[in-house]
Amino acid sequence: MTTILAIDQGTSGTKAIVVDSADGTLAIAEETVRPTYLPGGGVEQNPHELLDSVLNTGRRAVNTANRPIDCVALANQGETVLAWDPATGTPLSPAIVWQDRRSESVCHELAQHADHIARRTGLVLDPYFSAPKMAWLRRNLTRDGVVTTTDTWLVHHLTGEFVTDASTASRSLLLNLDTATWDTGLIDLFDLGNEKLPRIAACDEIIGTTRAFGGSIPVAGLIVDQQAALVAESCLEQGTAKCTYGTGAFLLANTGLNPVRSSAGLTTSVAWQAGGQTPYCVDGQVYTVASAVRWLQDLGLVQNATDLDTLAAADAEGVLCVPAFAGLAAPWWAPDATASLTGMTLATRREHLVLAVLQGIAAQVAELISLVQTDLGRPLTRLRADGGLTNSAALMQAQADIAQIPVDIYPSAHATPLGAAALARCALDPRLSLKEAVGAWQPRTVYEPLWSGDRAEEFRTTWTQAAAACVGKGEHT
Repeated sequence: MTTILAIDQGTSGTKAIVVDSADGTLAIAEETVRPTYLPGGGVEQNPHELLDSVLNTGRRAVNTANRPIDCVALANQGETVLAWDPATGTPLSPAIVWQDRRSESVCHELAQHADHIARRTGLVLDPYFSAPKMAWLRRNLTRDGVVTTTDTWLVHHLTGEFVTDASTASRSLLLNLDTATWDTGLIDLFDLGNEKLPRIAACDEIIGTTRAFGGSIPVAGLIVDQQAALVAESCLEQGTAKCTYGTGAFLLANTGLNPVRSSAGLTTSVAWQAGGQTPYCVDGQVYTVASAVRWLQDLGLVQNATDLDTLAAADAEGVLCVPAFAGLAAPWWAPDATASLTGMTLATRREHLVLAVLQGIAAQVAELISLVQTDLGRPLTRLRADGGLTNSAALMQAQADIAQIPVDIYPSAHATPLGAAALARCALDPRLSLKEAVGAWQPRTVYEPLWSGDRAEEFRTTWTQAAAACVGKGEHT
């Protein structure tokens, strides 16, 4: 029996679970962290708050489980960066969150290199990724210390090591996708040639030990959050896909050992490194999901997310929503796109608006599914889903209807830390396959499409026309 403390340090909160291979989840501890939203597109976090949340939740979960811990695993939010002193671990800047758009100027300066960057990294030149934020931070905040993603800083505090994992590194715009190594040409392109970058570790590698949670405990299972959920949901073979419905929605599909360059506006990353192999995944994002529901709450149309199913109409009666409240990601990559509600009449009621917002979220994910199928060269047969908003039957049924694909709801609310825990098990026992480490699971609910194919196609055609209008007059990357 192996007992793992798995910590998921996310954008709006940190979750720690203690899980073992025999008894499942033994303890859960959660703590909210609050990004600060600044004028001009800035989004920052207090690094001390992030570290404290990791230590506090981890210790609370360990105390509740009251069982010896064999390994600590850490999933991270991916593209959030900070500067810090490698001698003392002291932060030298705020954490610049993945949502921060202030490095648009860096991307604009490098626009002529966008195709080259895409070929080397599998990513789009966009402030969403780490390197533009690193370059912006160096220009505007400090030249001192090192500048890394937050996982490296957190792991340094836990172990003293200076590492990141391959999946997180692949979200930086600095990694050669084919070799999964730092690319000196790209590093120089972003004017980061003088930076000391962390060693890239495998996700199933023991990278050190920590005494932060009692005794000397190995640390392994380092992975970026969305890829961790991909592991937990057993998307281990080429052509399997999952979507996480949280603050945003993140759809990832396993492409196997082939680092496919998307022809459809998606991005390609390392899925994980384990067992000596490097599988890849394509992914697409919907920026506003839970945040779109929060908008409904702010308007007083719903009290909280649990009201969605009781308030959503059975039919939106022609009302369409493109919930581009923070722009549109793939395939539009239009950060300046704005949201729209169309098709309203004097007969429109709040229940129509609620359903229209949910259908708008599902329509964006359906577009991503279509793009993934293009890159895979074959249709997806099912979509696995996790995240808080999978509790909304109205949203999940809309997803199945509009995408015309069955949706399997993951039975746990803890996919991300469970994925990290599986990789930690592999680190402790190299004879264990990742499939064995993940274990079998059955969907909590399965949503089958109820719409006809013709109805779904008509809806998507109308909705994509509305989305095109939101993009505006080409004012996007």
